[in-house]
Amino acid sequence: MLILLAFIIVFHITSAALLFISTIDNAWWVGDNFSTDVWRMCFTNTSTCMAITDQFREYQSIQAVQAAMILSTIFCCVAFLVFILQLFRLKQGERFVLTSIIQLLSCLCVMIAASIYTDRHEELHQSHEYNMEVSKGQYGYSFVLAWIAFAFTLISGVMYLVLRKRK
Repeated sequence: MLILLAFIIVFHITSAALLFISTIDNAWWVGDNFSTDVWRMCFTNTSTCMAITDQFREYQSIQAVQAAMILSTIFCCVAFLVFILQLFRLKQGERFVLTSIIQLLSCLCVMIAASIYTDRHEELHQSHEYNMEVSKGQYGYSFVLAWIAFAFTLISGVMYLVLRKRK
C-alpha cells in the first residue's frame, strides 16, 4: 500500500509540474526566429520579448487560455492538498471523492485551454501586431506538455475515484 501511495503522490506532483511548465514556459508556438506562448512573444535572434496585450486581434481567446491554464494549475495543487488532508482524516474504506472531483476539474480546465488554443491558433498567429510572420510556426513543447498534463490529470482523477483508504 505504501508503494501505491508513493506512486500516486509522484504521479500527482508530475501532473502539477507539467501544468506549471506548460503554463509558464514560452513555447506554445515556435518558429525559426521566434517563440510565443499565451503571455508573450520572444524573438530568438534579438533576445527581446513583447507582451501579448489587448491590442492583439484575438486577445480574448488568449485570455481564455490563460485563465483556464491558471485554474487548472490551481485546482491540481488544491487537489494535492485535499488528498494529503483526506489521507489523515478519512476513515478506513472511504474513497477520495473530493480529491477526485477537484483533480477532474483541473483536467477539464487544461482540456479547455488546449482546445481553445488548438481551435484558434490560425487566427491567433495572423495578427499584424506580431511584427513578423508567425503563422509559419508549429506547436511547441509547452503545448504538447499541456495535452500530456490533460492525460495525467485525467488518469490521476480516476485513480483517486477508485482508490480506497486501506491500512
